[in-house]
Amino acid sequence: MSYQVLARKWRPRSFEEMVGQPHVVRALSNALRDQRLHHAYLFTGTRGVGKTTVARVLAKCLNCETGVTATPCGQCSACREIDEGRFIDLIEVDAASRTKVEDTRELLDNVQYAPTRGRYKVYLIDEVHMLSTHSFNALLKTLEEPPPHVKFLLATTDPQKLPVTILSRCLQFSLKAMPADMVGAHLKKVLEQEGVDFDPPAIMRLARAASGSMRDALSLLDQAIAYGSGALRDDDVREMLGAISQDHLERMLQALAAGDGPALMGAVDDLAQRAPDYNAILGELVSLLHQVALAQQVPEALDEGAVDVAAVQAMARSLAPEDVQLYYQIALLARRDLPLAPDPRAGFEMALLRMLAFRPAGAGEAATASSVRSRPAPEPRSETQTRAPVGHARSATTPEPAPAVREPRMPEPAVSRPAPAPTSTAAPGGLDWVATVAAMGLAGPVLNLANHCAVGRHQDGELVLSLASRHETLKSANSERRLIEAVRQYLGEDLKVRIEIGEPTAETPAQSQVRASEERQRAAEAAVAGDELTARLGEVFGAQVVPGSVKPV
Repeated sequence: MSYQVLARKWRPRSFEEMVGQPHVVRALSNALRDQRLHHAYLFTGTRGVGKTTVARVLAKCLNCETGVTATPCGQCSACREIDEGRFIDLIEVDAASRTKVEDTRELLDNVQYAPTRGRYKVYLIDEVHMLSTHSFNALLKTLEEPPPHVKFLLATTDPQKLPVTILSRCLQFSLKAMPADMVGAHLKKVLEQEGVDFDPPAIMRLARAASGSMRDALSLLDQAIAYGSGALRDDDVREMLGAISQDHLERMLQALAAGDGPALMGAVDDLAQRAPDYNAILGELVSLLHQVALAQQVPEALDEGAVDVAAVQAMARSLAPEDVQLYYQIALLARRDLPLAPDPRAGFEMALLRMLAFRPAGAGEAATASSVRSRPAPEPRSETQTRAPVGHARSATTPEPAPAVREPRMPEPAVSRPAPAPTSTAAPGGLDWVATVAAMGLAGPVLNLANHCAVGRHQDGELVLSLASRHETLKSANSERRLIEAVRQYLGEDLKVRIEIGEPTAETPAQSQVRASEERQRAAEAAVAGDELTARLGEVFGAQVVPGSVKPV
């Protein structure tokens, strides 16, 4: 006997065997029990969700020899012949291959005749949206008022292409794509019944690859069993689907957590040897980051059968929650932008480099220092270069010769109001909090909290930080914990640190930054106002410095 594929062998033969679609099964079962039967039904939904299966089960319910029922016996000749596809009063039509109006008219010529064996003559038209406009027009009148012994069952994946005149004559049932958990549970049941050895993660990998289609899942299962020589193994399924091992993704996340760019690019080089689908890899990375976020926030929600829980929990401990959320968002947007990249690998690498560059807690003191050192200093401009346009302007407006160019000299500072004396940031115990915050290399919300704190007391092995009540919203549990850990690691593990709400008596780092910025601005304005060139421009052309236009370098 020839082998029967799983998608056909496990096709439901009754409403009780249907997986998913409870809303459709309930409506049809109640209608059959109450004998409230319509003459035309339209089943819509994506491929492989059960449209044709529901139609065939409904045909059995209508023609079962025990009577019209929601639970056909499955043993009578009508039920067996419908299951085997040879029931004479079930006329199945593929509209994709019979689109012409002549085909539709030929089909409708036999509508008026009574069924040969069954109770109803059932017309099952699959992919009905493929019919031509003339075919729909020929079908309209019969579809609206068919003989009492005729039922029309229409199925389509694209109901938007159906004329509204057809839609208004049918009861429409929309079949939904099935969630991966439901598909996986059914695949597990099939494997147990078939006696096939399997790995639980492989089942969920196939269920996710099916994208909500049970038929696709069973077809992939058939292929995976053949690929694995009669067994379902996770490594075999990953190879068959072109997916990558979770080890590669773990290497990338570890390199991101450590801020190690060379290791990150090394992982990409190893991955490129397998000629992967980079869009699929980004999808795998998004799924893994989702599991890591679950492990951090709701550990009990992890599916032990779908992921390596120990590995996911290890990554959850090594990555900060805000980093995970940022990486997830970057990977999600990178999947959208990948087709726009000149090369898929370049687009994938840019997504990883973006994660590396914008990670909230990645920049330490060394990175900050190196970035400052690598910033080029502005080149000084000589007074000769600065005055050249002035001389040109004078020669164009007056016959007087241009003034002689003098040797460059530093402008004398103009008289301005004295800047306030800097407030001391040292605590009673001698701790300079501004310098401490700069040296700890904080980032993100933790740095924001530290910048608005000041030392209230530092003595007897205890450090008390003061935070103004107007900034109390910065004191989240996570930010406070991470700041305390950073301070203790920098100043000593035996130090007791706590944050109190109260007006700081010393200058906070944020206030110090504002004061320094104001001082630089005043010095810049004073330097411009006292510059000889500025004075000459004012004398000759009546020029004035636009308020707010001076920016310190």
